[in-house]
Amino acid sequence: MPYYMYLSITGEEKIAIYTMDGDTGALTFQEDVPAGKGVMPLAVDPEQQYFYAGLRGGPEVQSYRLDQNTGKITFLGTTPLDWDTTYMETDKTGRFLLSASYGKGVVGVHAIDEDGLVQVLPVDRHDTAKCAHFIQTDPSNRFAFLPHVAESNTIYQYLFDENTGRLTPNDPPTVPQPHGAGPRHYCHHPDKDYVYADNEQGCSVTAYHLDPDQGTLEAFQTVSTLPDGYTEENTCAQIHIHPSGRFLYASNRGHDSIACFEINQDTGLLSAIGQVTAAGTPRAFNLDPEGRFLFAAGQANGQLAAYRIDQNNGRLSPLATYNVGPSPSWVMILNL
Repeated sequence: MPYYMYLSITGEEKIAIYTMDGDTGALTFQEDVPAGKGVMPLAVDPEQQYFYAGLRGGPEVQSYRLDQNTGKITFLGTTPLDWDTTYMETDKTGRFLLSASYGKGVVGVHAIDEDGLVQVLPVDRHDTAKCAHFIQTDPSNRFAFLPHVAESNTIYQYLFDENTGRLTPNDPPTVPQPHGAGPRHYCHHPDKDYVYADNEQGCSVTAYHLDPDQGTLEAFQTVSTLPDGYTEENTCAQIHIHPSGRFLYASNRGHDSIACFEINQDTGLLSAIGQVTAAGTPRAFNLDPEGRFLFAAGQANGQLAAYRIDQNNGRLSPLATYNVGPSPSWVMILNL
C-alpha cells in the first residue's frame, strides 16, 4: 500500500505532499497545494476520505476530498471560524471536527456534512482558559481532554456525545498540575488505559491512568525529556506513541532533540532511553502508521529529518535530511 506524507509549510502557505517508501523511508516529492496564511494543523477522517487544514491566519478550516489511489487532495470549501485552530481532529465517527484555540482559549465542535464539508455554525463551544493546545476523543469516543500550557497550566476533562457532538465538563472538570508544568499535547496507549502528556514549560512527560468508566485522569509518573545536567532554555512541543505501544517520543525545542522512552506494558511506567539530535527547532514530528520511521520538522531551518526506528529497543537512527521549505509546522503520514 502507498504511504503519503503531508506537510504544512507555513512560511510558503502551502501543503507539500510526498510519497514514502515503506521499506526505506525515502521520500519523493509529489506536489504543493496552495493553502493560505497560517496553515498549520492537519487532520483526516477515520475512513481517510476527507482531509482538513486549519489556517490560524484566517482563522478558518479548509475541507478537501482525499483520493485514496493517488494521495491527492481536492479542495471542497472553506469554513470561517471564530477562533484560531492550534489543533483539530475528527471524532471516531468522522461526523464532527473538534478544535482547540491557543489564542482565544476555546474548544469547539463543528459538524461535518455527508460530503465532507465542515459546517459553519459550531454545534458546541466552550470558553476555557488561555493557551488551550490540543483536543481529541479517546478510543471509546466518549471522553476528551484539553491541555493548556503556560500560566493556565491545566487539563480540562469532558464527556463527549458522539450523537450530538456536544462536550460536557466532567467531574472533576480539570486535572491539577504542578507549578510550571504546562501540559501541551497527549496520546493514548493503543491497548491500555494509559495517557501520556508532554509538558511544554516543564520539559517532561507525565503518565496518567485513564478511568475507562468515568473518563478522568490520574497522574502516576513524570519523567524529564532532557539529559541530566542540561540547564539552558527549552520547551516541549509534540508527543507521539509507537503503534505497538512500546515506545514514546517527545520533541525538545532548545535542546533540539527527540526524547525517546520505553513503556512498561504491565505498569505504564516510562524509562528514558536518551535523546537524538533533531536540528532546527523540531516543533512538529510524526511516525508512519507502521512505526518504522520518524520524521522531525525543523521550524527554524526548513528541513525534515528522517530516522529509522529500531523495533526492538525504540532507538532512532538518522537516515536523511530533506529541504522542505520555511517553517514546516505539521507532519502527517497516511497509509492509503
